[in-house]
Order: sequence, then structure tokens, then C-alpha cells
Amino acid sequence: MNHLPVMEDARLLVGIETSDDAGVYLINDETALVQTVDFFTPIVDDPRRFGQIAAANALSDIYAMGGIPLTALNIICYPTKEGHLDVLAQILIGGAEKVREAGALIVGGHSVEDKEPKYGLAVTGIVHPGLVVRNSTAQPGDRLVLTKPLGTGVVTSAVKANMVPAEIQETVAVQMATLNDRAARAMRETGPSACTDITGFGLLGHALEMARGSRVGLLFEAGSLPLIERAPEYAALGLIPRGAHANRCFIGEHVSFEQDVPLAVQDLMFDPQTSGGLLISVPGEKLHTLMRKLTEYGVLGARVVGEVTGALPPGRIVVRTGNGAGAP
Repeated sequence: MNHLPVMEDARLLVGIETSDDAGVYLINDETALVQTVDFFTPIVDDPRRFGQIAAANALSDIYAMGGIPLTALNIICYPTKEGHLDVLAQILIGGAEKVREAGALIVGGHSVEDKEPKYGLAVTGIVHPGLVVRNSTAQPGDRLVLTKPLGTGVVTSAVKANMVPAEIQETVAVQMATLNDRAARAMRETGPSACTDITGFGLLGHALEMARGSRVGLLFEAGSLPLIERAPEYAALGLIPRGAHANRCFIGEHVSFEQDVPLAVQDLMFDPQTSGGLLISVPGEKLHTLMRKLTEYGVLGARVVGEVTGALPPGRIVVRTGNGAGAP
């Protein structure tokens, strides 16, 4: 397959070269635009909650770049000829609720006829040019902090098998619909080296983009990873989404696991996340400040999950067993 053409311009601060979460375009010395787009098929049955989750997922890319969302455009694929426009209305209401919660505005959108519903947003935000947070600037000695538990793909697969209690389904749905705004605020106030948000490529896929772009190695402690309740159990039963298998095939050769890392935990590290957390690379001397601010702003699931190292080849990831010492 031919490579996409590289766009070069002095005002393009972040393009496609490092597979970052959003593009950044310089407007003036004080302002840069941050732009992203994301949409997908329903992940839950409730249409309003689906709209919330899809919007939170799209907004997350702006937060990962250190930006503040300003405006959003709805992207809608829906079988309008089959009716059920009340369902579509609920999806749009859910999306609008999250955009409003983010302090942004929906200013329009576009829809197409499609047999399979899809929804998401194109989002524009702003950031100071000197405060852009990239995925390609992690430094050896940084600590890695993950702000949401892993396992949404595995748990939603288990939901389809009717194996997940209602209370866990609700917990996971709420997690996916939770904005990364508070985590991003804590990150901005601390001063990170790098950041990315964890979505369809899973923790290890997005971590690999960070490692490659930064030309560093990453060490993860399996025992310190925050995991959704019962997600390891479901993974051990083989309730693994196809995306996790695809992620393992695509990036597995770049990852080494210690022998004692359970296969279920490995699968959760490849598990595609919907509206996952931020993976923040922060200088060691700022770690305490970041964790304190995350707790202060109510991001209670954040954990220290690893570190950045120059002792490994660039783009190499090693997962050690760890001892679960990643609590804030």
C-alpha cells in the first residue's frame, strides 16, 4: 500500500508522522488549533449512553494533546429509511450532553444513510503552541501513569455472552462515558513529557507509538495495571474481541513478556479500549505532584504502571510481572 503524502508547512506543528492523537496547526504566537475526528458503531445498547461514549471518545484526543475543546461537528451514519428516529435523537442528545460538559459547542454535522448506525464527532480545540503535549517526546527516566482501568473490549464481549452482572455493565458504561478532562487538567498543571490516549490499538499499541516516536524503550509492571473488575476472569475464559487478536498480531513482535505475566493480563494489554484513559509520561520528580492532582480532581483509578528507559532498543516494550505497587 502506498504511503500517505506527507503534508509540510511551517505552521503544522503536529501532523501524521508520529501517529499522534490529533493534528496541531499554528494560528499565532498564543494559539494553535487542535483537530481530530472519531466515530464508531454502538458499543452499548442504550442509545443515549452510546452517544455519550462516542462523544467522550472523540473529545479525548484533544485532551491528550494538552488542548481545550471548543467546537464539534456530529458525524452520523444511520438507517433513516427504517425509521426509529427517536433512537437517533437519543444518540444525538447523549453526544450533546458530553460536548456541553466539556464546555464546547456542537456547531453542525453531516449524516449519511447507512444500514449500520455509527456516531462520533469531528472536534476542534485550542492549545498554546508552547504547551502542546505530543506522544513522541517521552524521556528516559519518566514514569508512566495510566488514568483509567483496562478491559472495556473484553467486558463488552462478555456482555454479548450474557456473563456480566448489571452493576459491572453500568460501571464500565460510566467509565467509557467519563471525559478525560480532569486527568488532562492534572497533566497540564504538572508539566508532562508526553501523552497519548488509549483507544482501539490497546495499551500496548498506543505505547508502541509513544516508544517509536520518542526513540525510547518502555517498561510496564503487569501487577500495577488498573483492571476493570472481573475483566481478567473474562479474558481467561477466552472472551477476547477480534481487535485484541489483531493488535497482538500487529505489534506483538515488539513486546516481550516475562514468563510469569498471566496470559489474561497480556490479552488485556492488547485489548482495544473505547474511550480509554490517558497514558502520561511524566518526569520522575513530578510524579508525586501528578498523582496528587489526579486524586484531587477525582481521577481515582489512575496508577503508576511503568517507566521510560534508554536501556532498551528504541521502540521496544518489556512487560515485567511487577508487584502491584502502582497505587497513587
